[in-house]
Amino acid sequence: MIGVHRVIAGVDGSLGSLQALRYAAEEARERDALLVAIIAWLPPGGDLAERRYPSVYLRQIWRNAAWDRLLSAFDAGLGGFPPEVPVEPRVVRGEPGPVLVNSADDPGDLLVVGTGRRGVRRALSRSVSRYCLAHARCPVTAIPPSALMEETARGIHLWPLRHRALVPDLPDDWPGRP
Repeated sequence: MIGVHRVIAGVDGSLGSLQALRYAAEEARERDALLVAIIAWLPPGGDLAERRYPSVYLRQIWRNAAWDRLLSAFDAGLGGFPPEVPVEPRVVRGEPGPVLVNSADDPGDLLVVGTGRRGVRRALSRSVSRYCLAHARCPVTAIPPSALMEETARGIHLWPLRHRALVPDLPDDWPGRP
């Protein structure tokens, strides 16, 4: 990967894509490359529903919402645009996998994608990272889920039930006891 001149990151606002964006920004910084952050969007109901009842107004609202998600991802993942890295944000209409693969069309590109959560639900859905790994014409880096993502997938909201010994037993006459 000596000749990398563009680092392309797939972004959708999820925790996995924020990790991919951070990794891509660091790679772009180290390689003195352009960071291209791409968010793909489709109208609700897909292209077929939008073609049946086209609306220029709604199309613009959906495109603006995608721009908002992309800019919010930069704020959440990096605290804004990194000052020492040239950034090219893109909002592209289409399925995420093909959009990313078509954007990373040069052997000098590096495509960075998050792998998302693991589990049964994820296994039954379409995976953008799998699509990119199978179809890309450039190197692809798939960023695995963090420990925090794994913990939330298992149900971090059940923590008090698993750690009952940490909750003190309160006397019956304690003020504020339910």
